[in-house]
Amino acid sequence: MSFSRINTSSATLTKNRTEESITPSSGMCVTCIDGCIGMCEIGKSAYRGHEVIYPQPFGVITTAAEKRYPVDYSHFNIMGTVVGAYGIEADSDKAIFPAVNLEVAIGHDQGIKFRLPWLISGIGSTNIAKNNWEGLAIGSALAGTGLTIGENVVGMDPETVFKKGSIVDTVDLKRRVKLYTDYQKDGYGAIIVQANLEDSRLNVHRYAIEKLGVQCVELKWGQGAKDIGGEVKIKDLKRAQMLQDRGYIVLPNPHDPDVIKAFERGTFKEFERHSRVGMVTEEGFAATIEGLRKAGAKYIFLKTGAYRPADLARAIAFASKYRLDLLTVDAAGGGTGMSPWRMMNEWGVPPVELHTLAYQFAKQLADKGKHLPAIAVNGGFTFEDQIFKALAMGAPYVKMVGMARAPIAAAMVGKTIGQTIDAQQVPVYIERFGNSKDEIFVTAGELRHALGDKEFDRLPTGAIGLYTYYERLAQGLRQLMAGSRKFALTHMSRNDLAALTPESARISGIRYIMDVDREEASRILDI
Repeated sequence: MSFSRINTSSATLTKNRTEESITPSSGMCVTCIDGCIGMCEIGKSAYRGHEVIYPQPFGVITTAAEKRYPVDYSHFNIMGTVVGAYGIEADSDKAIFPAVNLEVAIGHDQGIKFRLPWLISGIGSTNIAKNNWEGLAIGSALAGTGLTIGENVVGMDPETVFKKGSIVDTVDLKRRVKLYTDYQKDGYGAIIVQANLEDSRLNVHRYAIEKLGVQCVELKWGQGAKDIGGEVKIKDLKRAQMLQDRGYIVLPNPHDPDVIKAFERGTFKEFERHSRVGMVTEEGFAATIEGLRKAGAKYIFLKTGAYRPADLARAIAFASKYRLDLLTVDAAGGGTGMSPWRMMNEWGVPPVELHTLAYQFAKQLADKGKHLPAIAVNGGFTFEDQIFKALAMGAPYVKMVGMARAPIAAAMVGKTIGQTIDAQQVPVYIERFGNSKDEIFVTAGELRHALGDKEFDRLPTGAIGLYTYYERLAQGLRQLMAGSRKFALTHMSRNDLAALTPESARISGIRYIMDVDREEASRILDI
């Protein structure tokens, strides 16, 4: 049985001629015929070459792998009970699901407070992020959750001003930070500025700390979608040249006269901008952390991707030794605005396996009495049951879940609904709920009351969409936690899950469903 789909995908806008008759190992049509126009990935690669490596069309989509892993979070079920309550009095009138506390505090001083146990773990220089930032920033701030400004934002900003290779001013980063902080309430949430290799060379973190008052900074080793640096596509020659001049890898060479001629005659329409891969050493890592602390960073995070287990151990060990505040572990298959499609599907450690290793490695250090930062895990999470399972799987070390594609989707839908309202063209599917923000968005009344009429009327619908999606996740998670009688996140444990197959039990260390409570059940039956 193949876990992968090869040679055809909606991601690359390709398909087989004989869609019902495919050779499993190659993904090719059973009969590949001379005269075919080349709709499959092989065929399209024959005339568009490297362009077919990436999901399309760039700038208006997010993508995640379609590979079916042998084990995933659906292979576990949540365990409920009829007995007692943790974190609240065992009283049916008090132990109700709205009473579940979803707040979490992280950081060396527990000074970062989130109303909800998740954050957006890094969206950077892609068009999909920039075009929806208003909704993402404001919605996250209103919900009291975290938002990470991902890599290359400063380098991509044509209005950034540099002096001697360092940033002295930028429009886009300032905008992104301000959109969040202007709506931050009661000290909840955090705006985080991430930096990769190029960002570090441009001193982005120092600028964010000193000029924008950012308290949380994040080093990026990688992400789940790919094991190379970040990348985007550029449709403007002058911008491609600017980015190459700023030190990025730009393909093909936008300063080459032959390339310029080919671009101008329409042979290709997009340049590719790539970031370099980092070279991690403990000496270099230690120096970076020391420099950030001297620059005034209050909280320092690290994000790593789905690399081999030794690299995960290295990330956890460094985060412990240098007393970081949050470690984000992003599993294979993760979402992206642009990553190589085959790479996204065929590299890295999948979520259940990677998150289990993170738990095991964290426990190994905790058992020695070592410092551990809070851990956040990423891996295609979209709904409350998955969030519950991830928090329980990694308890007590995993404090949060990271997401990106799902929040972007919610913000985009909210934005689109707003556009249809403004155009007085609300689709029938939506019109059944009404024709205005107040009628369509179920959280409108709550937000109008909290913000006042004037502020609510200015609120972008993308932000309302994200806030409303988060409201659904929060209520759903509270219901699941109440059913397990866990009324605060600190009481969640691996015992709240059961593995549905012997294989998922073996991999995760979670007990197989037929073995759960076996000893306790025997004691109960001893009457």
